[in-house]
Amino acid sequence: MPKDMAETASPPQTIDADICVIGAGSGGIALATAAAAFGQRVVLIEKHRMGGDGLNYGSVPANALLAAAHRAEDMRQASLFGIEAVEPTVNHAAVNRYIAGVIAAIAPNVSVERFGGMGIRVISAAAKFVNRKTIAAGEFQISARRFVIATGSSPVIPPIPGLADVPYFTNETIFDNKAPIAHLIVVGAGRTGLELAQAHRRLGSQVTVIDQGRAITDEDPELSVILLARLAAEGIALREDTRIKRISGTVGRMLVEVDGAESGNVETIEGTAVLIAAGRKANVADLGLDTAGIKVNGKVIKTNDGLRTTNKRVFAIGDAAGRQRYAHIAGEHADVVLRRLLFRSSAKTTGRSAPRVMFTEPALASVGLSEAEARDKHGRVNVLRWPYHENDRAQIEGKIEGHIKVVTTTRGQILGAAIVGAHAGELIQMWSLAISQRLNIKAMTEWISPYPTFSEINKRAAIRYFATLPSNPFLRKVIALLAKLG
Repeated sequence: MPKDMAETASPPQTIDADICVIGAGSGGIALATAAAAFGQRVVLIEKHRMGGDGLNYGSVPANALLAAAHRAEDMRQASLFGIEAVEPTVNHAAVNRYIAGVIAAIAPNVSVERFGGMGIRVISAAAKFVNRKTIAAGEFQISARRFVIATGSSPVIPPIPGLADVPYFTNETIFDNKAPIAHLIVVGAGRTGLELAQAHRRLGSQVTVIDQGRAITDEDPELSVILLARLAAEGIALREDTRIKRISGTVGRMLVEVDGAESGNVETIEGTAVLIAAGRKANVADLGLDTAGIKVNGKVIKTNDGLRTTNKRVFAIGDAAGRQRYAHIAGEHADVVLRRLLFRSSAKTTGRSAPRVMFTEPALASVGLSEAEARDKHGRVNVLRWPYHENDRAQIEGKIEGHIKVVTTTRGQILGAAIVGAHAGELIQMWSLAISQRLNIKAMTEWISPYPTFSEINKRAAIRYFATLPSNPFLRKVIALLAKLG
């Protein structure tokens, strides 16, 4: 730096805060706003777009795209209700405008102006620790009693030969697309990959999904097989246990060379675009973690059950802490950390009652332990099921595909639940509440469900726990004795 520039450079502005939050995604925003409401001096640092991944690249745009896709499919299936079915004409630019409009409608809730009105100091810059208790961000240096890292995650780009030399989409760029895609090749058969695969298929694209392993490996195969069958019926080609050897091509013509584990044959799949949906990685690089004495466990920040890092001043939440990567998990983390910061609580995060949802059709949702996990941990368990086709609302709406599965101990403690079918993401919430409050299955039979609703599925599954009572010899003798007594 020239001498005259060095002499005129302004020193950084210093800010003293009670809590400094790095990252304005769902978790960071929840913690910052709650802390400010309790009178804390809060600094919120965000180097990209306010609202983080969930609003700008994740759940919101993905579900807006899915909403459009589901409407298109409803038009194809209208004959079920006596209405002439039609093949929809999709205006992809208009769909893109719809997605942008949804984001724009929500954005004011997470704007810099709104947080400023709450007394939160928002800094638009990259953050980096300069020592154990100070952060540099743009022209500012922030000292705080406590720091919270809520930097979220970004797409994993696998080291596929040729990928760096071709154009491809990720979930952070696919929603900017305004043109139809004739054949979309999706790399990754997890939640994001399958949601976007179904959305594009229903909007008119040919879709091939490739995964080097099996699809949806983190869910109960009894339920995931129902979803996979639907995707196949809709024309989505799923290539599991398939290794990608090379990707080449240009805009509009992509060549994916694969080596199938089952066939052993090398073949080339030709498409018009590639979407990389191979997982996510925590955004923890370039934060100066070593300088702050914060250790990393693998590729995520090392934390204890209270989400405190190896620097006692610093906490990490959401994707940065490497737990389940959902916006609502980050929100739960924010609640745990807030109670620890403000009330010196011993709150811990377990994830035991955190629901997981795939917003495909049928939707797939789960909470708690799977049947296999429950048997490993508890030995004997009860498994309760109820099919959608036995639900009157499902029959009314023509949504009879799927079922619910609930796992309890032999004494009725609820260990987990999973649902595949219409509105699974809504129905799973009751089971999340039940697990968080440690309710017995009996409690799930004692509420009144309005008729006809999908929510009756939850109650009917719970009642199955008592299905063997009428044939219990002891109970039958008691009933007979009481009858004799008049």
